[in-house]
Amino acid sequence: MRRAPRGAGVSDRRERMARAFERVRTEPGLLRNTIVVVALITIAGVVGGIMLSNQRLVTPWSSRLVVTADFPAAPGISPGNGQEVRIAGVNVGDITAAEVGPNGQARLELSLQPGHHLYRNAALVLRPKSPLNEMYVTINPGGPPAPDVGSGYAFPVSNTERPIQVDELLGHLDDNAQQMLTSLLAESDVALTSAHTDLPSGLDATRTVANDLRPVAQQLALRRELIRRLITSVGQIAQAVGGDDQRLRTLVAGLQTTLRSLGGHEPQIDQTLAQLPGLVAQLKRSSSAVQGLSDQLDPTLRNLQHASDDLPTALRDMRSTADKLDTVVDAATPFLAAARPVVADLRPFSHELITALPELHAATQRLDPVTNALLPYLPDLAAFTIQTRSIVSLEDGTGGILRATAPISFQTPPPVLGGTNNGIRPIPLPGG
Repeated sequence: MRRAPRGAGVSDRRERMARAFERVRTEPGLLRNTIVVVALITIAGVVGGIMLSNQRLVTPWSSRLVVTADFPAAPGISPGNGQEVRIAGVNVGDITAAEVGPNGQARLELSLQPGHHLYRNAALVLRPKSPLNEMYVTINPGGPPAPDVGSGYAFPVSNTERPIQVDELLGHLDDNAQQMLTSLLAESDVALTSAHTDLPSGLDATRTVANDLRPVAQQLALRRELIRRLITSVGQIAQAVGGDDQRLRTLVAGLQTTLRSLGGHEPQIDQTLAQLPGLVAQLKRSSSAVQGLSDQLDPTLRNLQHASDDLPTALRDMRSTADKLDTVVDAATPFLAAARPVVADLRPFSHELITALPELHAATQRLDPVTNALLPYLPDLAAFTIQTRSIVSLEDGTGGILRATAPISFQTPPPVLGGTNNGIRPIPLPGG
């Protein structure tokens, strides 16, 4: 059979295209219909691309991280319907498949976008998105020292959690509890009649309690993460030790050598242990003495602290007093310089005054009865002094007037001072 030349097929296609274009251009209405069909196909392609992009279309050539996770149960899972996989609340992938694993547990296949790293201590939780039991998987990626995982890794059940369904919760209640729950729901309808007045304050109180409990929840979550890391590290250590028999044998041989060495020095160890009770008794006596010393030092230190607290104030007061004293000394210096000659002149008189002080002291003691007797007459004496310019004057502030004079002598004292109606009685003196 003769094969047609390669150029002949190309020429035939060109001729057919030319005839079709000529037909579209010359036949009435065909060009318009062709343009409309091409526009509709273009619009359909654009709309379909937008819809597929919003539906998180995964192309066969895209590089994604695909892992599996075993859950005790996976209620409400519908692969291929856009059920999400989230990390820190951000959508990073989808649930692409679900099957029953070898151990009778639910195994989910998770497809994640490239650029995300998961570690072997990651935590996967299956949660409902809405009361309609629409599920999604949230992942805590974990971190070092656990190694990261690649595509195809299967997370065991110890790394996953499933949600508790309402029917499971109600199924664990007995008949009395179910009846009480029914009564509670019936009574709640009556209680909610005043919800528009009472419920806002209750919600505010609940919000306050939740804010107070937030640090506790954060600390519990941190403790849970630390325990998870500890368990992961212990598992890795056990796996490393179990996988390296040579190191394990070396460790056991070294332990045996150490025990044999300790067994060879058993007498010395016994002697050392026999000396420990005496050492402990000495330490106890020393600690008791230190405790007594500390008990004595505590009041001293407290008093010293109080004194140190009061010392700055006292120093400031002393500084102020010293400044004032310095001013007084400066002011008194001229006076002292001027008083020095006077003091020198009074020095002989001071000796005589010291000699006369005993007699003066006795005389002042004898004046007390006289002053006590004169005290009632002081108002009359003041009035008499105001009314008269002198004892012998016949004028006062209003003019001249005849005045009487009252001669007073030692022979005419009033009776209260020792006088009598018939004569003078001397004033008795103490001791006389």
